[in-house]
Amino acid sequence: MASDLNLPESLYEDYSTPDLPVHGPASVAYWIQALQSHETKERALLILSQNKEIRKDLAPLLWNSIGTISALLQEIISVYRTLSSPNLTETASTRVSNALALFQCVASHPETRKQFLKAKLPLYLYPFLNTKDKEKPHEYLRLTSLGVIGTLVKSDDPEAIRFLLQTEIFPCCLTSMEVGSDLSKQVATFIIYKILLHEEGLKYCCVLADRFFAVARALAQMTEKLVEQPSPRLLKHIICCYHRLSQSPRACDGLRCCLPLWFGDRKFTSQLHVRSSKTPISSS
Repeated sequence: MASDLNLPESLYEDYSTPDLPVHGPASVAYWIQALQSHETKERALLILSQNKEIRKDLAPLLWNSIGTISALLQEIISVYRTLSSPNLTETASTRVSNALALFQCVASHPETRKQFLKAKLPLYLYPFLNTKDKEKPHEYLRLTSLGVIGTLVKSDDPEAIRFLLQTEIFPCCLTSMEVGSDLSKQVATFIIYKILLHEEGLKYCCVLADRFFAVARALAQMTEKLVEQPSPRLLKHIICCYHRLSQSPRACDGLRCCLPLWFGDRKFTSQLHVRSSKTPISSS
């Protein structure tokens, strides 16, 4: 990954053509307006999501244009009814993933992040994080949704952390840590870690025994799976979570009875060390 939270470009099909630039104000305005039309919406979602890193002012333009956020929200909600069935197609999943990528753009921008939270738009992502289906279309939605939440915690905005705690993001992340792909597990664990770095987040996790042991159990289960399928990047985030939890006296008592035994196994740690030396781990 280019960073811990930049989703892979392979998540989106590349239909871009050289005669469809988005660099000029008129071009951006055209594609934003195209989100309002059923005939052009799919194309507009693709073009804008692929170019969201190029136009630094795209987030304010999306937020302040009439009906745009509503159009994105309608796209997201449209697949809710298929989440608990095998009827979710890759085409529909890709469209929604492109809409979520634009949500991520809005969530990352300092001028629009607070409005994004005030409108409680992250709540519309939670259904994608709570599904336990492992099929590719569901995984696309899970990963892109985690990318939006990850962008919020990466900002280190106390308001964003408080919002996520109040809306119960922990269970959503724990579900992704249980059923998601390796990349989804990485981002979900990163989110947990970034929240734990805030005193409010650490207190939230440790104040109730059930809540603490739910997190500890998820971390331990992922560690067990690393024995068969090593992932140095994921291990890094797991260890960071354990280290932060150990800084709470209450959590430290609990860790004494639930810390994975594999951490004391030289064969396990040496195997991961060899893997990590071949695949450098970037800093968060």
